[in-house]
Amino acid sequence: MDVATDAGRHGRSVADLADLADLTDLKERAAHELATVRRRSLDLLDPLDERALTRQHSQLMSPLVWDLAHVGNYEDLWLVRAAGGEPGVAPSLDAMYDAFRHVRADRPRLPLLNPVEAHRYIGDVRSRALEVIEAIEFDPAVPLLAEGFVVGLVVQHEHQHDETMLATLQLMDGDGYRPLAPTPPTPPAPPAAPRLDRPAEVLVPAGDFEMGTDDDGWAYDNERPRHTVDLPAFWIDRWPVTNAAFQGFIADGGYRRRDLWSPAGWAFRVQSRLAAPKFWRPDGASWLRNRFGWVEEVPPDEPVQHVCWYEADAFARWAGKRLPTEQEWEKAARWSPERGGARAFPWGNGVPSEDVVNLGGRFFRPAPVGAFPDGAAPCGAEQLMGDVWEWTASDFAPYPGFASFPYPEYSEVFFGPAYKVLRGGSWATHPSAVRTTFRNWDYPIRRQIFAGFRCARDA
Repeated sequence: MDVATDAGRHGRSVADLADLADLTDLKERAAHELATVRRRSLDLLDPLDERALTRQHSQLMSPLVWDLAHVGNYEDLWLVRAAGGEPGVAPSLDAMYDAFRHVRADRPRLPLLNPVEAHRYIGDVRSRALEVIEAIEFDPAVPLLAEGFVVGLVVQHEHQHDETMLATLQLMDGDGYRPLAPTPPTPPAPPAAPRLDRPAEVLVPAGDFEMGTDDDGWAYDNERPRHTVDLPAFWIDRWPVTNAAFQGFIADGGYRRRDLWSPAGWAFRVQSRLAAPKFWRPDGASWLRNRFGWVEEVPPDEPVQHVCWYEADAFARWAGKRLPTEQEWEKAARWSPERGGARAFPWGNGVPSEDVVNLGGRFFRPAPVGAFPDGAAPCGAEQLMGDVWEWTASDFAPYPGFASFPYPEYSEVFFGPAYKVLRGGSWATHPSAVRTTFRNWDYPIRRQIFAGFRCARDA
């Protein structure tokens, strides 16, 4: 069961998005995006046998075959029924693949479609969805159809599940460090570690900026509306925190020093016996990690990943800093004082390319810090997109004037102090499913996600 047999094919993701620059017709773009995400989903799962697809590898995750059928059910609900006004392919499956009706730990006990049935189902849905796209008009007066929003909803949803499935693959027998393949994952190597001769922090000047968006047709409700935020000046790390830096925290007793942890964080650390990032284990004076079932030395210059919010918060205190708020993160990522406006991406308005960002599973891991100087934001901070999701200090909350659309279960039901915001996407995130306004969120205890962080401090 080689989870990375087809890893090289995932490297087409960034190029696929660049190809869209030439697709001005919404229907052509819709077909292209749908084909791209389905190819990615199947490339991930096709190397696995039936047992790997149907087992629950962790109670944190669904059986992979549930995810596969769920993305088809979501497409049926929104593209076939909501957009096309058709009765749907298999409404009887709605309850079983409703993520709010059945928590992940309970899903293995459901009468799930087997892999053959799931493949047939998502194929039938896709055929119907393409017929709908051919027949409908993307009417700008209809919010669900304007700028192809419903297509973006379905495409991004499947890409997000692809990243979730990658997290599941990482968890497969991971605690036992038993390789799932005779050789390690073999995508192209990331750029070599550069000489880091630039300052480790950058200053973001005081002033207001426009946060969020009203312009991106595929943006979610929680990214809207655009609103003005005034921030004092602050310093933010140029790069995400590296494995080497985090090893310094461990060596200095970071996991044993209660003074570095919030009360809730310390309780979680003790209960879970945290002593290092997830998938790490000591090997004498060095550290090893499990990466998709293969054990390797922890690369010192990569951004640390698989740390929870509490670990990031404790490290920041140890470093004499703090986590940035999501307002600070977004201003650092996209605001250009010289232009007096926001960039679509940290590097500018051009779509992601392979020389500025690590997205789409190209390397199956983060790239070394400093690998993408041409992807720097106006403030000088680098790798704000891709590589690792970045924990922020902020709770997930609505923006002023927030309106739920197209359903409250996407964002609204998660608002509150239980969830912390992550920004920027990871190496596993597809380029079409992340942007500088995109807001991810999760419980502060989550470690299986591809998350790291960078620090900030008051100026």
